[in-house]
Amino acid sequence: MDGYDEAFLGLHVPLPRAGDARPTALLTYPHFSVLLDTSRRLAVSTGVNIDGATLVDLARTGDWELDPRIPVTVQAGPDVYAKNDLDRGHLVRRRDPGWGTTAQARAATEATFFYPNAAPQAAAFNQSKDLWLGLEDHVLRFADAEDVRISVFTAPVLDQADPPYRGIRIPGRFWKVAAWVSTDDEILAAAGFVLDQSALIDAASATATLSPVLGGFRTFQAPIADIAALAGVDLGPLVAADVLPAAARAREWRELTVAAEIRL
Repeated sequence: MDGYDEAFLGLHVPLPRAGDARPTALLTYPHFSVLLDTSRRLAVSTGVNIDGATLVDLARTGDWELDPRIPVTVQAGPDVYAKNDLDRGHLVRRRDPGWGTTAQARAATEATFFYPNAAPQAAAFNQSKDLWLGLEDHVLRFADAEDVRISVFTAPVLDQADPPYRGIRIPGRFWKVAAWVSTDDEILAAAGFVLDQSALIDAASATATLSPVLGGFRTFQAPIADIAALAGVDLGPLVAADVLPAAARAREWRELTVAAEIRL
């Protein structure tokens, strides 16, 4: 399987790596890769290449399955999601690697259903059309409308304070960075986001419930340097490519309420 292509944008953009010596396994799939933290059983990072000029609109096919290349014991498999309100949230979205020929697109979209590409998300968080899905749709529409290539990196923030549940810890936050080459000056540009579902997670029982007091989840456009520090990952050239002006990076994160507020 070809995996994430670091030269896809015409510039070298490496897959984000862990900022420490934690044990990891690199898994490659058509058009994307997953770097799995084998102790947390969740992804440190994922990277997907999106070719807006050759995207193929396919009906949803594929079923969730364990990746046979690595031990079951290092994957957060079906037992994590049984009989609760947790969704198997795609990290690399099903549609994002679906480009090329129809056969290539179908193989790539179906590969997104391997469990290393999932992380537990509260149903209200994962199914929202306004921000979680809205943010991802916004990025995909940008690639499609402009016929540009985009690389997108997504993973949970693996915090040791995350509540334990069925042999894993449920992440309270997720991060996403979209990168592309600016058509004006042909330099790397990137935008970073943090999505917070901690208000939906009952830490005492580690179940996913909507809290009417705390509200749902919150989404921020955040400085990429802050994301690197928060998640403990090396984001390489993406930090310097941040589209947020330097002055804005020193201020508080920009909370988003609708996808139209996203700055790309």
